[in-house]
Amino acid sequence: MSFRLARILSVALLSVAAASAAQAAPKAKSSKKPAQPAAPTLIWRGDQATARGLVTDVAKAYEKAGKGKIEVQPFNTISGLDAVAKGTADFAGSARGPDGSAESSLVFTPVAWDALVMITYPSNPVNSLTLSQVHDIYYGKITNWKDVGGNDQEIDLYAVASPGDGVEYSLRKLLFGRGNQPVAAPRLYVNTAKLEEAVTLDPKAMGVTTLAGVTGNRKVKTININGTPPSPATVKDGSYPLFIPVYLITSDNSPKAAQLKVFMDFLGTDPAREVTRKHDLVPYDEAPALAELDVSRRAKILAEVGARPMPEEPVVKPTPVAAPGAMYASRVATSPTSELTQQAKQDLQARNDASTEKKVEAAAANGDKVYTVSKGDTLSVIAKKYSVSVADLRSWNSLKNDNVKIGQVLKVGL
Repeated sequence: MSFRLARILSVALLSVAAASAAQAAPKAKSSKKPAQPAAPTLIWRGDQATARGLVTDVAKAYEKAGKGKIEVQPFNTISGLDAVAKGTADFAGSARGPDGSAESSLVFTPVAWDALVMITYPSNPVNSLTLSQVHDIYYGKITNWKDVGGNDQEIDLYAVASPGDGVEYSLRKLLFGRGNQPVAAPRLYVNTAKLEEAVTLDPKAMGVTTLAGVTGNRKVKTININGTPPSPATVKDGSYPLFIPVYLITSDNSPKAAQLKVFMDFLGTDPAREVTRKHDLVPYDEAPALAELDVSRRAKILAEVGARPMPEEPVVKPTPVAAPGAMYASRVATSPTSELTQQAKQDLQARNDASTEKKVEAAAANGDKVYTVSKGDTLSVIAKKYSVSVADLRSWNSLKNDNVKIGQVLKVGL
């Protein structure tokens, strides 16, 4: 055998031996732990107020802490409650508790304290309203800002269309004793976010939303109630009368009950509490006295505004004609072409006609000449008809501009 061939065979034998040794040696154990299965994504659906004020940012903190993921689907209260009941969402959020209907099968857990706030255009000179004034505005008894210390112009009252909306329901429950009370608000929106947008565009507007919903929003102005400004401090001590609990709603039958408990427990941690306070909410367990104060202040508010207390939510039925403005607004919103809507319209017109007659009688008693505006009238046409100036008509009737409306009673001579 040549030297060259012997060398090649030696190298080959050494390679085979090394490979056999490598196969025989035990494999080194990996230091990595097996991956844990990801926590299931929870789906939250509910009103815009709760989403913006609490859930959206808490969900981010929850995910950052490695607890899992939350898919936030903000829209309105009813959509959230229906989704939880049907199992298409795992939990919901609302600015109201159960209304005594089928919702009683759901679990409402209070997690924070918020406040209902009346908002208006920033330049509106009205800084404060009494509870009675707010009641009368929603009832349709007060319709002009001048009657509450503002400019002589009509109040454009905005509301959320759904009668089950958490914010609207809570306000009406406090002011009228029942959450399904119709109100004199012909301008209706799908949720509080859209309502707030509308208020930023209308100098005559007023509507209700939550303190958490408008925190830092300089495009709207919040109105004090009974002289008290809405703030976390006045909510916590109960001096601001329109405080409300914020609820998360779940179902006992949820297949994700364990993960929902993890989220609920997370709400008590420092990161979640920091988010809560950032949005001007008060963590629920930090104001235990409010729960006890809630019952007594409801009775106090109803007494102050002259409303009859109702121990439980009544079955929905046609609104009495005693509130024609609210009646008509409600009918237009639900069934605009029905006979009941037309009747409500006639009742409202009768009330307006009666009001006009009283104004005419009062003016006649003072020896003033008056005129009731008809279709096609303008201020200049009326001025020419009575041989007076437009400036005189403005002065005598405290008008800010030349706009007049049918049925309006004007002084046309002294």
